[in-house]
Amino acid sequence: MHPIPHRCARRPLAGGLVVPWVSLIHDGHAAFGSLDADRARTAFLHRLCQIRGQPLNERCFLIVRPADVAQGCSPEPALHPECLPYAAAHCPMLNGTATHYRHRPVLATHPAGRPCTDPSCPCPARTPDDGHTARSGSPADRYEAWMIHTRSYRLTGASGQADVPAGISLDVPILRRRVLRTAHLSADQERLMGLVRSLLDGHL
Repeated sequence: MHPIPHRCARRPLAGGLVVPWVSLIHDGHAAFGSLDADRARTAFLHRLCQIRGQPLNERCFLIVRPADVAQGCSPEPALHPECLPYAAAHCPMLNGTATHYRHRPVLATHPAGRPCTDPSCPCPARTPDDGHTARSGSPADRYEAWMIHTRSYRLTGASGQADVPAGISLDVPILRRRVLRTAHLSADQERLMGLVRSLLDGHL
């Protein structure tokens, strides 16, 4: 088991794992894999680490899939460099232990997949992020981590919602790339990723 980063020593745990700051919490239980839309928005706008909820330093990592490259942005908040190895080691989508993102929408009934009968519960209104919806029920994808300098950190807006970030722009200088998990790519995805790498490496 990868050790808990020093930065995360005071984060709450669930099942022995650090609960990311942006994870949806319902009735005291962490719904791993589902983002709290309000916290995710705050993390985007204030340049916070999605794991620790603290300001990013000089460099940070973005989680990137081929679909994100096509959209031009990473739909998840960034991570501190020291938080990435922990996330890569323990997140099923990043370490290859999950073959599908999810088989059902997380909040169809309850963040943890259990019925919620409390009429005063706010969970129905706390819908998952758009990226989660797009990935739900889909085969697990290729994931890469792209390091950028925080001075290059730039948000892209969601269509028709100027105050809601769609994600962090990928049209910035990339300092380093690391493959987190491999997956079969279609011919179009291979071509797109190859083109992006060539552009980033200055070969075009």
